[in-house]
Amino acid sequence: MTEVCAVCGLPKDLCICGTISQETQKIRIYVKRVSFKKVLTIIDGLDPKTVDVKAMTKQLKNKLACGGTYKNNSIELQGDHTAKAKQILIDSGFPEVAFV
Repeated sequence: MTEVCAVCGLPKDLCICGTISQETQKIRIYVKRVSFKKVLTIIDGLDPKTVDVKAMTKQLKNKLACGGTYKNNSIELQGDHTAKAKQILIDSGFPEVAFV
């Protein structure tokens, strides 16, 4: 007997909850200057209830070869990585229309 999703009621292999939650998010990627002319890439709008934000932060840091953290409900990456971060998020399942 297959497991049934508690949210949508479909079997786990047909569950669409993750896809729907990713399509409804409004993600904003922007650059912020901090002290000593350093640049941070900020990613806002990821819902921590539906997305494992800490795992997403780790994935972004590994693929972009930079430092970063998750705080104040946003991901902060050291350096200007707006285009690359957007492409990584699209590759991980977020639709392109989710970006503001």
